[in-house]
Amino acid sequence: MTEEQLTQSLLYLDGVSVSFDGFRALNSLSLVIGAGEMRAIIGPNGAGKTTMMDVITGKTRPDDGDVLFAGSVDLTRLDEAAIAELGIGRKFQKPTVFEFHTVIDNILLAKKGPRGALSSLFGWRNGVQESELEPILVKVGLIEHRHRMAADLSHGQKQWLEIGMLLAQDPKLLLVDEPVAGMTDAETESTAELLTSIAKDHAVVVVEHDMAFVRALGCKVSCLHEGSVLAEGTIDAVSSNERVIEVYLGR
Repeated sequence: MTEEQLTQSLLYLDGVSVSFDGFRALNSLSLVIGAGEMRAIIGPNGAGKTTMMDVITGKTRPDDGDVLFAGSVDLTRLDEAAIAELGIGRKFQKPTVFEFHTVIDNILLAKKGPRGALSSLFGWRNGVQESELEPILVKVGLIEHRHRMAADLSHGQKQWLEIGMLLAQDPKLLLVDEPVAGMTDAETESTAELLTSIAKDHAVVVVEHDMAFVRALGCKVSCLHEGSVLAEGTIDAVSSNERVIEVYLGR
């Protein structure tokens, strides 16, 4: 990769390899995500999608390669908490919300606040006004549900709430894993609109199997296979690639 790609990138992976008991989960993976870019990651099971996200968030250390954030921060030297503090947020496939708290309290609990023991001790959250949190709930379509218990939301609404909780941390980069699994068609459509809206202010990487949803995102697509990028480009270019059809879409 070029020096220009590095300086213009928010996230830069080059030659990243990870092996587990002899199995190469990532095989010299290279990927560049620009600031404010939306990218969809597709590929068969075992292609390395989850391991890639584990490496970016510090859960897994690569055997080889460079993983740089914001041009110069070496993510391989940081732990998960430090990487989250930098502004990398991750949403797993299964929503993890505080079921027995209200929707707005979930946003409050996730909100990024001042660091330090005194801030925690004196409960800075007590001073946060609902009006500060409501723009996030408007964005994720839950403003009318703000005083409902999270447990009472539909599956799709819980996914949106968790995306809202990520936004409350004000991340520069959101990693979103299979956000529309188990959603209705209407919820899937709303989620595409939501992520497209979020991508105006944040970089977003979406791992997804639903090709209609990926098409609705209207973004650049990277197809992983056996731990490296097999094809990259528009959804039409990638989905018509013979190797992609052979290893993924044609099954």
